[in-house]
Amino acid sequence: MLDRTIRQVVDQVNADAAWPLVEAFSTMPRWKPEDVEASAHDIARRLTALGVPVDLLEASLYLSIPYEASVEAGGETLASKPPAYSTSCPEGLTGVLHHIPGTLSANVSSFYEKNRDEAAAAADRIRGKIVLTDGFASPNKVLEFQEKGAIGVIAINPGVDRHWGICSSIWGTPDLDDLPRKPAIPVAVVNNADGHKLIELAKSGGSATIRTRLEEGWFKSLVPVVNVTGAIEPDKFVLLAGHYDSWDVGVGDNATGDAALLEIARLLWHNRDKLRRSVRIAWWPGHSTGRYAGSAWFADAFALDLDENCVAQVNCDSPGCRWADVYENVACMSEATELCKSVVHDLTGLEFEGERPLRAGDYSFNNIGLSSFFMLSSTMTVEKRKEMNYYTVGGCGGNIAWHTENDLMDIADRDILIRDIKVYLGAVMAVANAKVLPFDWRATTAEFAATLDKYRKAAAEDAGLLEPVMAALSALSEALDGFYAGISDGSVTEADANAAIQGLARILVPLNYTRGPRFTHDPALPVPGLPALSVASELSSHAPEMRGFARTQLMRGANRTAAALRQARRLLNP
Repeated sequence: MLDRTIRQVVDQVNADAAWPLVEAFSTMPRWKPEDVEASAHDIARRLTALGVPVDLLEASLYLSIPYEASVEAGGETLASKPPAYSTSCPEGLTGVLHHIPGTLSANVSSFYEKNRDEAAAAADRIRGKIVLTDGFASPNKVLEFQEKGAIGVIAINPGVDRHWGICSSIWGTPDLDDLPRKPAIPVAVVNNADGHKLIELAKSGGSATIRTRLEEGWFKSLVPVVNVTGAIEPDKFVLLAGHYDSWDVGVGDNATGDAALLEIARLLWHNRDKLRRSVRIAWWPGHSTGRYAGSAWFADAFALDLDENCVAQVNCDSPGCRWADVYENVACMSEATELCKSVVHDLTGLEFEGERPLRAGDYSFNNIGLSSFFMLSSTMTVEKRKEMNYYTVGGCGGNIAWHTENDLMDIADRDILIRDIKVYLGAVMAVANAKVLPFDWRATTAEFAATLDKYRKAAAEDAGLLEPVMAALSALSEALDGFYAGISDGSVTEADANAAIQGLARILVPLNYTRGPRFTHDPALPVPGLPALSVASELSSHAPEMRGFARTQLMRGANRTAAALRQARRLLNP
């Protein structure tokens, strides 16, 4: 998969240009609009100095810029941070505290949510209260508590630090349909020690006052883009991107990623004659303060080009962090798993362990239907996390400096960054240069079969509603076996193979990762596999008078799923 040409380019990787960007960004906070704009110009200046042409696209993004917060309780003023999209309430809001206990999850996708006291989360206990929630101010929790009548939320982070974040479930700039989900209550974040003070106060029916100050509105944001044109199929391209705005100076999240993109842009531009397809490299704004607003804007503004020509999306976030010795739990869609395994092993000697991509990162392209891989990069081992007494975080190679003012130069590791750059570069070139796109949809249908089996068991006596899906999946799996055999024996041409592989992405990625229609953005909330069928896992929990409604939903979801699988089969057997 990594031929001599690719290896020659990969061997040119160094940190001579990349590391100075990391050092420069380590002194540049990048979440306030003026600082974000300055850093975009810095990236453009460095690219130009390297001889790489760059366009600075201008996007208008709706953002929430957090400045400060405090919690007053028990005669003390506790240090706090407001997550982006908290309601700004500088005058203060006072209410009775209510604690919903939870325990730490090892799963980054859930943090505390799956282990909390559900009785304490009942609406009649929350209504009119300020909720204390263990963990992070995740959007699903804030949305739930708001809907149950909470007047405010205080998130108790697990350690000594207070983590920046965003509490909105809206993905990117809201449209009219999204606006009702915009948070309407103040939210603040405290550290673990101060959180326990509030918990003790809550036990006696005590109150607290939340103060938050944020600026919300439309902001001009720059999107640096490098287009490296391929020599044989110039219209087709791989999209490689990462965010350049960060919390505080954000060295591990994501100055190292920005540096990786810089080095890859340098190498691909100066070796562009060695590319079959094009590579488009972008740096996103609005990741931190707009819930991936920059990548969502790009998906909207260039939707038709992406639909027609983009063969894969690769996200570069938090590479090159200290102690990141393994490639475990790396986001990867099933069809790209063997590609990722091969590239990582060939270039590092390490094994690759992929996982289903979360509804997070800058995966703003699922509704278009782009095969995608990577989100976070290498990470530290579980053993190292235990040794350091670290809890689970969402970046920085597992370092708990993530989203704090402590994400400084000591989080970055020059040698690990070089290794990770090689992995990203090798993977991107493997897709760009493959005669036949290296995505195996048989792995995806195997994932579908496992998901469907789970839903059938959960549906019990209603499993028959899933029979049309089983039949359509079986037919697609058989067609895929014949399709890939035809690629191997030459009876399927390269052009026909690539058209079908790209077409399958447009059908199967939305089917597996989205609930809404194409060219929209689902909320930043967990999405189970084959989400149109996920109600099957809830059937037994519904009261008898509601079960008929749930069955109806499952029937409609089965129709959608079976029809999409049939459409995919017809791509292979017209």
